[in-house]
Amino acid sequence: MQQLEGAKVAITGGTGSFGSTMARHLLSRGVAQVNIFSRDEAKQDDMRRSFNDERMKFFLGDVRDESSVAPAMRGVDFVFHAAALKQVPSCEFFPQQAVYTNVTGSFHVMRAAAAAGVRSMVCLSTDKAVYPVNAMGMSKALMEKTARQIFALPHVEM
Repeated sequence: MQQLEGAKVAITGGTGSFGSTMARHLLSRGVAQVNIFSRDEAKQDDMRRSFNDERMKFFLGDVRDESSVAPAMRGVDFVFHAAALKQVPSCEFFPQQAVYTNVTGSFHVMRAAAAAGVRSMVCLSTDKAVYPVNAMGMSKALMEKTARQIFALPHVEM
């Protein structure tokens, strides 16, 4: 992993299990700032109190709302994009919601990160995106394809 000491990092879906674990890890590595982006104000308040670290900045918003994403990306070196609908049954019952969050929301995050000039971005996906047979896997596969398009990554043959 690239040098983290003194870096500024944003985590979307930052109040989830991945986000809180990654925030703890990053803070122990001497980052200058961790931007926590999430739509859950109660979890943000809990996290703010439990971490009690002035290097953490909290941004309330939703990846579906493009205008709410950009402030969390300003001045950031690295992004961990974990905001997503992850439950297979929920995505099966509400596939359009999976598209709104996992595809369109991810597009908003990627575009904001690219516009802010971030050095590196990690998008969390799933094994279900490899040969998708359900809405969650399909939406995450589309997220991966969107990332390749936005960041002009070379095509990889499997």
